[in-house]
Amino acid sequence: MAPETVHEDKDVARLCALYDGLLAPDAPALPPAAEQELKALAKIFDLDAERPAAELWPYVRAVLVRQAPPREEDAPAVEADPLTVLLVEDDPDAAAALTEALDAAGHRVVGPFHSAETAEAATALHPVDLALLDINLSGETTGVDLARSLKTRWGVPVIFLSGDVTAAAHNAELAAAMVIKPYSGRDVLDAIARLEPAA
Repeated sequence: MAPETVHEDKDVARLCALYDGLLAPDAPALPPAAEQELKALAKIFDLDAERPAAELWPYVRAVLVRQAPPREEDAPAVEADPLTVLLVEDDPDAAAALTEALDAAGHRVVGPFHSAETAEAATALHPVDLALLDINLSGETTGVDLARSLKTRWGVPVIFLSGDVTAAAHNAELAAAMVIKPYSGRDVLDAIARLEPAA
């Protein structure tokens, strides 16, 4: 059965072109750099990165192109204890919608901010339990730079909110999880709930 059509994200299309060969019988071995990238993606999507690449790619691909079966909209959202959440998202509509969803779930939102510099200054004033970071932000500092600073200075866990899966994979050690754009508030709340036991 042929893989589903990839959604029009160039980054996702590049990854599918690179790894879809693994879906064929007698697939050749991946170059070490490509295998490392695939395992980093698996880790950031909370998948078992120790599996062989040929077994791992179908699961990563399903996340990237959203092949997972649709959720029941009536199913209850996973509950999480209230947290203080730093929100850094440069899309104003997405930031407003996510702030509303976080508030409704009982979380306290610091932000939203559209630049890393402002967000980092706010973190120095407001202790936070978790940071939700877009990778590509306005200003010179990226979400990756901010994630590195938050982790090293304050030990704040990070969830990347981005469509830039390559940047996320290359910096998987900085984030506990990733939610791919376009996302819903429910997607983010579920990711927070999955992290909460380790927090």
